[in-house]
Amino acid sequence: MSRIKDLQKNLFGGTTSNARQFGMIFTLVAIVVLFQILTDGLTLRSDNLIALFNQNSYILILAIGMLMVIVAGHIDLSVGSIAAFTGILVAKAMAEWSLPWPVAILFGLVIGAVIGAWQGFWVAYIGVPAFIVTLAGMLLFRGGNQFIGNANTISVPEGFRVIGSGFLPEVGPNTGYNNLTLLLGLAACVAVVWRELQARKTRRDMDAEPAPMWISVLRMAVMVGVIVFAALRFASGRVGTSFPVSGIILVALVLAYSFYTRNTAGGRHIYAVGGNSRAAELSGVKLKRVNFFVMMNMAVLASLAGMIFVARSAASGPQDGNGWELDAIAAVFIGGAAVSGGIGTISGSIVGGLVMAVLNNGLQLLGVGTDRVQIIKGLVLLLAVALDVYNKKQGRFSVIGSLTRSFRRDTPAPPTAPPDADRETARTAVPS
Repeated sequence: MSRIKDLQKNLFGGTTSNARQFGMIFTLVAIVVLFQILTDGLTLRSDNLIALFNQNSYILILAIGMLMVIVAGHIDLSVGSIAAFTGILVAKAMAEWSLPWPVAILFGLVIGAVIGAWQGFWVAYIGVPAFIVTLAGMLLFRGGNQFIGNANTISVPEGFRVIGSGFLPEVGPNTGYNNLTLLLGLAACVAVVWRELQARKTRRDMDAEPAPMWISVLRMAVMVGVIVFAALRFASGRVGTSFPVSGIILVALVLAYSFYTRNTAGGRHIYAVGGNSRAAELSGVKLKRVNFFVMMNMAVLASLAGMIFVARSAASGPQDGNGWELDAIAAVFIGGAAVSGGIGTISGSIVGGLVMAVLNNGLQLLGVGTDRVQIIKGLVLLLAVALDVYNKKQGRFSVIGSLTRSFRRDTPAPPTAPPDADRETARTAVPS
């Protein structure tokens, strides 16, 4: 048994908790394989993968911001209404005020920042619970969308549509593939190899023995294989399509926010506030500043998501954003976040969002009606969390618990824990 545990630790990053973090990824892969079989190969077809990313990129962007809100111990019910409100204002600015579309995008982000500052002020400095503030915001901005748009749709110019329905352009010689997509895949492969080699070097510099070389090679081979397969799928679609521009925006946001939450003091402060706000404040964390930031950041990302949706739809309408907050919250909780705050990861939320997206897409390919799709998604969310809670109580493997174990701050280390474990617990529990 100990040899199996050692293999898991080496294969998935050096610790048992890191090994278990792959549980949700395996769940996603299992769902993809299942629907690939049930749909006779339609799930992994190039056109379907491209459509899946285009249709869900804005929800995944919302999940990034929602993760930070939930980790800080709050909830935001207004994101769909903010997205719709920003979308109608930006569309109106371009249609009636002749605002150039690049300026209109900046205008939309400013709108999000102002709305976020408004809601953040009530939450952080007045002390009104975020649930109430954002519930009021949901009503306020949904009404604002319908009042400004007069329940009509407003078209947007062709240039603006690039952020929602555009693709990487065709450049270079005709290879039968989109060359930029292939280059993007190559860059991702190089990044995976570089990160693995850097991790080995770091462990050696810390006088810690790295995993056997064959383990590293296997790990790199699996990741590179997945990236190559995805790159070829996206690059080989019909002429004029490739990796979506909205996907580029999503990848950039995931990288930036993952670095922020993992490697900066500001990111650790968010986790500290969610884990124990009083202890964090006594440790020197600016509690009000953190709460203000997560609410404002969420509104900015909601505005960006709204503009991407409008660009993809080519028009802004009164029904934009309906139910988006529920999809974003579901993605975060399926991805391993705790209702009480302090626990969760950006990557986990993206995987959770992809689980819901693939489930939704696969059921649609099978011809399941929208009503039954909603019922199934709701049951999957409930059963996934319920099963996870049950397994934790029984002391068995827990997907959500394993995804979040390395971020826990409310469970003290056992007295017999080795010094390295104590230092790791202290590093993640106490903000820098």
